Amino acid sequence: MAAPAAPSLAPESDGDFDLLMPLRSAGSLENPYPVYQLLRTVHPVLRVPVPDFDGPGVWLLTRYRDVHAVLKDNRFSVDRMRAPLIRENLDRLPAFIQQSARGMRSILIMDPPDHTRVRKLVNKAFTPKRVAALRPRIEALVAAELDAVQDEPDFDLIHDLAEPLPAIVIAELLGVPAEDHRQFREWSSTLIAAIAARSDAERQRAMGAGQNLLGYLADVIEKRRREPRDDLISAMIHAQEESDVLTDPELLATCNLLLLAGHETTTNLIGNGTLALLRERDQLERLRADPGLVPTAVEELLRYDGPVQATIRVATEDLPIGDQIVPEGSLLLVSIGGANRDPDVFDDPDRLDVARDPNPHLSFGFATHFCLGAPLARLEAQVAIGQLIARFPTLELIDDAPEYRPNPVLRGLKELRIATKG
Repeated sequence: MAAPAAPSLAPESDGDFDLLMPLRSAGSLENPYPVYQLLRTVHPVLRVPVPDFDGPGVWLLTRYRDVHAVLKDNRFSVDRMRAPLIRENLDRLPAFIQQSARGMRSILIMDPPDHTRVRKLVNKAFTPKRVAALRPRIEALVAAELDAVQDEPDFDLIHDLAEPLPAIVIAELLGVPAEDHRQFREWSSTLIAAIAARSDAERQRAMGAGQNLLGYLADVIEKRRREPRDDLISAMIHAQEESDVLTDPELLATCNLLLLAGHETTTNLIGNGTLALLRERDQLERLRADPGLVPTAVEELLRYDGPVQATIRVATEDLPIGDQIVPEGSLLLVSIGGANRDPDVFDDPDRLDVARDPNPHLSFGFATHFCLGAPLARLEAQVAIGQLIARFPTLELIDDAPEYRPNPVLRGLKELRIATKG
């Protein structure tokens, strides 16, 4: 088989700059894994051409050992602004990257010690004990959403369960009023879609949604300053006032990140996971026969078709990866989706196995930047998928090739229509 051509960041039109082109080029949204496999075999540490740019460029990593090594090594920074390629093309990048360059920095793009300081505060909301206490509420929310479609011949899993559940849970944790949940979901969906924006019109829509969401959150923060409640925003304000743990921009950026990340990734986990089970009927029936497998099944669904396909790091010095030396300032596209299908780590990696153990997937990252919301995402997916298959014994896909959102990083479905009555 011929080696694949290296993907390029070449513009599709004047002024266009597509940072995600290497991931788009790695395969279709519907199934990027065969091309990840090819790249992992032929070019596991792939230098990506960047036309008309002479500085340190872009590298795409698809092998587990390389991805794992980069994620645990703090010499690879999460601060995108340390890459000359980003700094010199800032005005052509998504709004959230531009905002971070202007002071709206969340823990997602903070290195230690700032990351350690802010994360220590936010971690308090996601301890195992606090997350476990949310189970009755999550179970009630899932039951209510499924009650609403119980008598329907079919429904859209994304719209009717996978989107509202995590959006309501994270909004309630933060202290966003229930009557505003739908509005903030619309804003957050527009912003998430903008990560893959490829036109000025898309970027403008995202900028408007971002301004609306930040303005809304700023208003909620001011209300909680005047009238604190038992919620995460009030707790962060208290910490800020008592010990100066957070700056005002950090507080706003953290609220924004939690809303966005807490919503979109869990939505995609439930959607992608359910689709995988409905396509692999033997594993669905195995899970139905043994509900005790639900926790290990969720781990396998995270590995098999996780909601986060890649993350970004920047080399802070000349560093070795595999048999390459990656220059200081290089931007690394770290393929979590590729690593999670590496046969050097996972037996028969393209096979779904709801009892797979051990399962050292990297879907929540690793080390310093391991996803702080992982326990909550796991719980929501376990409850949602567990109740879904218990409630509907004859689930069937209506469309075996549903449409994906145009985002190769936060990969998820636009809709997933399911027939409930066989």
